[in-house]
Amino acid sequence: MDTLVKSVAGSHRAISGWLFDSLASALALGLVASSLVGGVAAMAAVAPPPSSTASAATGVGQPRTDLGAGRYIVTLNDSAAATYTGGVAGFVGTKPGAGKKFTAQTTAVAAYSTYLLDQQQKVAASVDARIGYSYTLALNGFAANLSAKQAVQLASLKNVATITPEGRAKTTEVRSPDFLGLTGANGVWDGTGGADRAGDGVVVGVLDTGIAPENPSFAGDRLGTDPGDEPYIDGDTIRFTKSDGGVFTGACTTGAQFGESDCTTKIVSARYFVDGYGAGNIGGPPIGEYLSPRDGFGHGSHTSSIAAGNLNVRPSVDGNDNYGVISGVAPAARIAVYKVCWSGQDPTSYFDDYCTYSDILSGIEQAVADGVDVLNYSIGGGPASTTVSPIDLAFLGAASAGIFVAAAGGNAGPGPSTLDNASPWITTLAAGSLPQSQATATLGDGSRYTGSSVSVFGADGTPVAAPLVRADLVATPGAADPLGCGANALDPTRVTGTVVLCRTDALPSTVKSAEVLRAGGVGMLLVNEIPGSVEAAVESVPSLHLDDSSWAPLVDYAATAQAEVSFAAGDLSGSMTPAPQVADFSSRGPVEADGSDILKPDVTAPGVSVLGAWRDPLFGTQPTWVYASGTSMATPHAAGLAALYLGEHPLATPAEIKSAMMTTAYNTVDPLGAPITDPFQQGAGHVDPTKYLDPGLLYLNGPADWYAYMQGIGYDVGVTPIDASELNLASIAIGSLSGTQTITRTVTSASAGEFTVEPVTIPGVTTVVAPRSMTFGAAGETQSYTVTFTRTDAAFGQFATGSLDWVSYAGASRLVVHSPVAVRPIRLPFVAPAVVEGAGITGAVDVTVTPGDSGDVPLRLSGLAPGVRIPNPADPADPHTGRGKTAEQFTYDLEMPDATALARFDLDGLVEASDLDLVIYQLDGPGGTPSNLWGSWSLAANERVELMAPIPGYYRVLVNVFSGASAFDVTTFLVPSAAGEGALAATPPVLAAQSGVPTTYSLSWSGLTPQTGYLGLVNYTGTVDPSGLEATTTVFVQAGQAPAPVNMVLPSITGKAEVGHTLRAHPGEWTPDGLTYGFQWQADGVDIPNATAKRYRVGKAAGGKTVAVVVTASKPGLATSSATSAGIAVKFTSKTTIRLKPAVASSSQRVKVKVAVVSDEPVQGEEVTVTVARQRYTVTLNSHGAATVRLAPLHPGRYTVSARFPGNDRVSASKSPKRTLRVEG
Repeated sequence: MDTLVKSVAGSHRAISGWLFDSLASALALGLVASSLVGGVAAMAAVAPPPSSTASAATGVGQPRTDLGAGRYIVTLNDSAAATYTGGVAGFVGTKPGAGKKFTAQTTAVAAYSTYLLDQQQKVAASVDARIGYSYTLALNGFAANLSAKQAVQLASLKNVATITPEGRAKTTEVRSPDFLGLTGANGVWDGTGGADRAGDGVVVGVLDTGIAPENPSFAGDRLGTDPGDEPYIDGDTIRFTKSDGGVFTGACTTGAQFGESDCTTKIVSARYFVDGYGAGNIGGPPIGEYLSPRDGFGHGSHTSSIAAGNLNVRPSVDGNDNYGVISGVAPAARIAVYKVCWSGQDPTSYFDDYCTYSDILSGIEQAVADGVDVLNYSIGGGPASTTVSPIDLAFLGAASAGIFVAAAGGNAGPGPSTLDNASPWITTLAAGSLPQSQATATLGDGSRYTGSSVSVFGADGTPVAAPLVRADLVATPGAADPLGCGANALDPTRVTGTVVLCRTDALPSTVKSAEVLRAGGVGMLLVNEIPGSVEAAVESVPSLHLDDSSWAPLVDYAATAQAEVSFAAGDLSGSMTPAPQVADFSSRGPVEADGSDILKPDVTAPGVSVLGAWRDPLFGTQPTWVYASGTSMATPHAAGLAALYLGEHPLATPAEIKSAMMTTAYNTVDPLGAPITDPFQQGAGHVDPTKYLDPGLLYLNGPADWYAYMQGIGYDVGVTPIDASELNLASIAIGSLSGTQTITRTVTSASAGEFTVEPVTIPGVTTVVAPRSMTFGAAGETQSYTVTFTRTDAAFGQFATGSLDWVSYAGASRLVVHSPVAVRPIRLPFVAPAVVEGAGITGAVDVTVTPGDSGDVPLRLSGLAPGVRIPNPADPADPHTGRGKTAEQFTYDLEMPDATALARFDLDGLVEASDLDLVIYQLDGPGGTPSNLWGSWSLAANERVELMAPIPGYYRVLVNVFSGASAFDVTTFLVPSAAGEGALAATPPVLAAQSGVPTTYSLSWSGLTPQTGYLGLVNYTGTVDPSGLEATTTVFVQAGQAPAPVNMVLPSITGKAEVGHTLRAHPGEWTPDGLTYGFQWQADGVDIPNATAKRYRVGKAAGGKTVAVVVTASKPGLATSSATSAGIAVKFTSKTTIRLKPAVASSSQRVKVKVAVVSDEPVQGEEVTVTVARQRYTVTLNSHGAATVRLAPLHPGRYTVSARFPGNDRVSASKSPKRTLRVEG
């Protein structure tokens, strides 16, 4: 194989970073479950699936992705309509301007959407794929079922931004209006026009499991046909003029047990999306699922009723209607239903109940087209592995259209970094508790314990009083974890007539109480063994839930022989459970995706034991309500609050609403009532509707900022990047604080006032805010401030948290603008050059690095490895890998050796004006199907892909000639983890590093093959570079020429320099001895064919030219060296002849001497001298090289006659043979 002479550096095409990171994140999305309590079975907890093996760390600049047959979300490079600012010829920008909201029903949007649809069709058709869903408004892309080959082909296309395997998400789950301060004479509703006007003119879209339209929480009037303030039907479209002046356009999609009359002035649109899930996969009405917007599960009805359920609805739970009344947060808001989640055909499992990405994206797309104001997304998984998944990007489009998006953080707590839905343009919710319905358990020894309970009354209507038993002591023999009270864990012979003490765990409480009832128990005492939330639930038996402070004494007491307990309503112990507490199940931050510079969750809202509407068990039966817990329940509280805010400020942006919620939030509490300040539990704190309409200052941001954020975290979207920590949010997070960092925030005043910053306390970190005060003369003014963080003694690698509060006083009132802060100090990074270059067969190069820490740093060397050109399989004699023109593709398979530290693939197009692309596939076997890919798509002819520590196996190189025509070379460098060629060595091999002090070491090599490029790698063992990975330096060495012989005396030539004569070459003098010489004769500097011997017989072609000899000296192990002799001029030969006429003459005759000169070079005009005896005659040659001389009369006798041609600078001289002239008397 040929070896590489030069290194090729190629840039990556815009968006290439998106392609694979979003794929990895999508595959890592897990499942979030709601905990449901009430008159239905609780939803089983569902563990997240294994994370994708995809990792950006496996490649340098080109993360890989797994590709196989299946359903995919394919996004294209052009902007969606909601974010399109112009640039495509013939289509004006469609992104809404400042102070305006996106309207899908415009000519410009329709035209641009048609263009996008056409581009999508062309992309799909290029691989013979059929589009399922198309998205043009919030996202530019489509969903399609693809073979592995089609997926690979699409991933290789230049205009494809991302290709994401279809994923699955799941739904996530007193009376909160009172707790939130919405009700009452001085409540928020009263201050915004009254409860019956709260949220009026606003449409809340709900992406969920559908809706139970007959539930009183959703009662509305029949739709009319006359335009007015109320929604009305216009053909097949439901129209509603909103408070912002825009027109909502919905539709009532009918289906199983859902008719046109189910859409009302309350439910202004109802649609369903099932193509991704598959209509043939859903369960039917007998198990509670419907191919229609009807809610077959209950989750969507519950979230809808929390956000915008009607005012003062009296619920009934298990036939008991003694629960007062419930209301949605924005009871006058309208509801638009987007059913995207479905129940499967197995009624015993929740594993076939889920929502597909393509259906979710279609719901988002439709919501943007319809013109909703708020979107509730109580769906998700976790933990978030990116902030820019396709769903995140669709929500970016929705937010750009002016839609506030509330999203569930997930129910995977209380562990750290379990939160989902982490993008900064949405508002992510944690779940907090409400003041629970209280009850007291009194033991036989007189001790009392107060906890949460829905009911303590038995079947006879009196509070339960019975013997108390501990579950593990009355368990069925062989039962697993009997204290958990799982199914069939209890022995009826020992449980009947007793109250059973059960331990709280992941199993829903309703399953536990159902087991107690099965075994004959009359009550349940549910106790936390470890700290966690305490929730009230409708159980199968009267039940009481206690916190962990009760665990030890109750476990001991329940083991005694005469233990007994009695339940009583109310708090008889004086230990009422503090609220709000962040629920134990609520997912936590920090978000470890994309640098950890976004602080999540954003805020906390009620999400524990929330009573709301549910599905109807069967069509036509009485409506139902249940208590449910989950971040699913917290999310619609934020959605409802957004609707209230928009009722007051119709043109408020999503960022404004989010900022107002965050900066006015207050701390949650722990089980003892002490404040919690951990922002990774509560975000900015618990929402406070009594304050958020007067936030004082606002942290605003929009699409331009979001794209700059994306550029800053490594996704090339073609804008100027910002550090992710600089995104102008109402929180501050620095995922990697290296020494000192300054952050800037810009605030916009909501009203006039002077604001002063309070001291910021972050343990182990000093904080300086400048300026310390800001004065605003009116609403709408902006000012900026900086915050400088410097680590003192905070632990490395751990977040230190606090808050930054601006305070304004107006008389006795105190307005606080609150921002949570989290910074994670890291050790100073080890700073090393990414690449060093050297030259020479033997050589060295110095490398200077700056250590972050003091101590020894061993240098781990890999390589060197030569660059090897892939030969042209169609023509092995071709000096290039291939040759192609526009749209042609070429593939080359290779095997990756074990223990390869670094693999580089360089594509070098010889025609710089051409555009070539490079893709590397990992195959599932020799000649197999691609499973992973990396790529580089610039607009140039040269591309590069590097894979760090690639998996051994089979790979395929694809070269795509995007445009132009060019020969090209593909060169591979496979750097072994161990030593390679050239004896690469480091001096010293271990650095004695001092923190922050530059140090230099030397890399040396020897014995490389001449004219070959080599690649190696240096790992700085135990260090961390600025990106958080072990620091490395790539080493490139161009071996160049080998040492060559030296000429001391030039070669020389002997012999007659005339055509037809032989010349001899002498090599001259050289060093060293023992050389072999080669010869090449030249004429006028041009090699003479076949003239490569030491002797050279001068041919006619050399006549008139300067001849020299080039002597080349060689010796094994040395390069060749050449020297050229001095040139000598070569002349043409000539032949001179004479003829006498007559040769015998009388003395009276005049004899003619005819002279002829013959040569390959013309001699016309040259002179010839004729000699007769001692008399000379000079004559000029004619064009034929001839001349005639008439001799004067001669005396009788014998005369010798000859002629001589003297020659010139190109023709040699010549003499004629002598002739005898006889003259007679």
